[in-house]
Amino acid sequence: MAIKLSRLAQLGSLSTRVGGSYLGQRITGMFQDEEGRKRSLDKAHVENAERIVANLGSLKGAAMKVGQAVAQVADGLNMPPEARAMLGRLHDKAEPVPFSDIRRRVERELGGDLGSLFKSFDEEPVGTASLGQAHGALLPDGTSVVVKVLHDGIEDSVGSDMSALKTMLLAGRVLQRDKAEVDEIWSEITARLQEELDYRQEAANLVYFRRLFTQGRPQDRDPDVTVPFVHEGWSTGKVLTMERLPGRPLAVFQATAPAAAKQRAGVTLGRTFLKMEYLWRAMHADPHPGNYLFTPDGKVGILDFGCVRRYDVKWMASYARVGLAAINGDREACVSECIPLGCLTERHPEADELLWKLCSSIAEAFRPGGFVMGGPDDHVQDEVTKLMPSIIAQHRLKAPRELVYLHRALGGTHQLMKALKAHAEWRPMLVEYGTQCIRDAGV
Repeated sequence: MAIKLSRLAQLGSLSTRVGGSYLGQRITGMFQDEEGRKRSLDKAHVENAERIVANLGSLKGAAMKVGQAVAQVADGLNMPPEARAMLGRLHDKAEPVPFSDIRRRVERELGGDLGSLFKSFDEEPVGTASLGQAHGALLPDGTSVVVKVLHDGIEDSVGSDMSALKTMLLAGRVLQRDKAEVDEIWSEITARLQEELDYRQEAANLVYFRRLFTQGRPQDRDPDVTVPFVHEGWSTGKVLTMERLPGRPLAVFQATAPAAAKQRAGVTLGRTFLKMEYLWRAMHADPHPGNYLFTPDGKVGILDFGCVRRYDVKWMASYARVGLAAINGDREACVSECIPLGCLTERHPEADELLWKLCSSIAEAFRPGGFVMGGPDDHVQDEVTKLMPSIIAQHRLKAPRELVYLHRALGGTHQLMKALKAHAEWRPMLVEYGTQCIRDAGV
């Protein structure tokens, strides 16, 4: 209880300082010209990014997780580069939990002494994230595994963390949308976060995706992708024990692998994203570099299936029709389909034009003749970033909850593929999988 009160006090203090900073900036801005107000707001963004990183890195949990989400969409919030870079540090800021605490939690969950449960258990963590910490270990038969342990008591802090962060972001006018839309987005983030706190759900996700890649329909299977096997006898809702996959982190693979291996891995990432999106309507929604391993020949191991977003087939069929219309240059079909999708409340020339520009920018990657992700012609992210302030300001354009994690996954996968300079004819993949989704929907 004392820890929870301390956490609330820390978040409350942070929220007060951030909100007070923006209030002061707005008051000062009343006496400044437009350029002065922009400089003042940029300064407030940078200072508050520093405050957020300093506080959320030590708190872990929902606070840090949502802070990471803000970092991922910072381009669309029209923040200065310094603030975006600072928020990006949240991805590797979590502080390790002492091994004595990890031992106690594992023994409590699995009901035995650590020495009898495992042949060996590494005291140094493989990694520490906002919600849990992972350790290498050997099962009694010598099988190499990774054991992920949920941070103790973290589920008790979710509600208060989310409330405090929502207040903070609204105070800074970072979420410049109407209350109903903000509430819907926040509900989506909370739902995914609650799922990530249940390792039984993650284990079920691992089993599901592993089965698709290895035993699914011919179009589902992919020998270039590996998903860890779950060791159920050593797993609970708060401890997850899974196969330890071979491979190198992205940065090492990028620096050492031959061009052919990087090309193979990059194409695999793109193909896998489109399969998850259109064939399975189940998206691995946390595609940052730490969740992937790469073998020297370019095969891909996908880790951490805690955040998975599932989609209604009819909604995804509408999304597929938007994409297909965009790559075919059909402006009217593309924009009109955004209404049932929930992105457009009514037709209006300005809103229509912004939507078409956004869809056309993304469609560039699917042009005939192939496209190099991260190549000299890849201006997708820059174009989308330039459009976001106008899109945010256009009240007829909405972000339905389905898009929150879908576009997070799209942006994250694009970043991974850019690092590998992946080149392919992406258009036929989108046509094949998108068309199959429309057939599956029966509409």
